[in-house]
Amino acid sequence: MKAKKPSEMSIEELLKMQKTIKTTIKILILAAIMLLIIIVFLFLEKGLLSLMAIPFSMAFLIVNSNFLKEIQQEIATRNLN
Repeated sequence: MKAKKPSEMSIEELLKMQKTIKTTIKILILAAIMLLIIIVFLFLEKGLLSLMAIPFSMAFLIVNSNFLKEIQQEIATRNLN
């Protein structure tokens, strides 16, 4: 199933998607912070340095942030009309 573009969604769908993406971004930020703490702990305890998890979480944050901006622009456009 292909995701709809923001211009094809109703205002209710846009607001629901905006809320969902904001929640997802908050969870991803929390997960990235927890991963960073775990990486620092592993480095201090065992000398392991596994920084591969941080770029993956950052990629998801960037994608979600960009989609959130599109949704917010569409909501602003519709509220002006």
